[in-house]
Amino acid sequence: MSYFAPDSLTDALSHLAGEPGQIVAGGTDVYPARGRRPAAERYLDVTRIAGFTEVSHGPEGSRFGAAVTWSDIVRADLPPVFDGLKAAAKEVGSIQIQNAGTLAGNICNASPAADGVPALMTLDAQVEIASAARGVRRVPLEAFLTGVRRTALEADELVTAIWIPAQPDGMRGAFEKLGARRYLVISICMTAAAVAVDAQGRISDARIAVGACSAVAQRLRSLEQEVIGLSPDAVTVTETHLAPLSPIDDVRGAASYRLDAVGAQIVRAIRAAGTR
Repeated sequence: MSYFAPDSLTDALSHLAGEPGQIVAGGTDVYPARGRRPAAERYLDVTRIAGFTEVSHGPEGSRFGAAVTWSDIVRADLPPVFDGLKAAAKEVGSIQIQNAGTLAGNICNASPAADGVPALMTLDAQVEIASAARGVRRVPLEAFLTGVRRTALEADELVTAIWIPAQPDGMRGAFEKLGARRYLVISICMTAAAVAVDAQGRISDARIAVGACSAVAQRLRSLEQEVIGLSPDAVTVTETHLAPLSPIDDVRGAASYRLDAVGAQIVRAIRAAGTR
């Protein structure tokens, strides 16, 4: 088994081009995700690469390096539109997991119950990807996640950052998670919302995303359009709004229960995000 921890992106990409292997950052899911499969023969640790632990902001948006941890997000000085992402960060495992686990690792793991994904979707997140052969590209998060444990990453590519475009003024985020207990739990269902309200208290912009109710978290775009002009307290959710979802029955909950619960979550998240 080989383990390589370079301090430059160039070295990391050169190594990956020659010997594709398991990329790790916090590494909190590496062994649990493998199940009974044998461990990888090669590991590439990206936590020492220059710039990968930085959070930066500019007029075009915000950039979270691929080794930024959940604890980094909780501590970061971010505007209210990131409140949903911060709330999700506090729900990821234990404090020890939050100190080690990374935002980029959460999306690369591509679990249907990945806590960070719905909040990132409400922020229109893009995934910055690099390879030695093709340089850098950006992929919308919704296109990056292609299925359960599947992403658009090629064998010679790694995620370098999560990019969040500039957000509308006055927009606020919120996050709701339901599990079998309060902490250290995989979601039964979860909802993130980002909402802006006008001077009259009516919704002027809304983004709503639901996780753990489909193979990949889903934006509910029809509902987003229908709530425009409503007071957050007047929002209701119907079966038609939830049609894009495809929950399953499993040990954590029945599909019907997930749909009932997520409808209530959406209402709570919109009201929380829409309250000034």
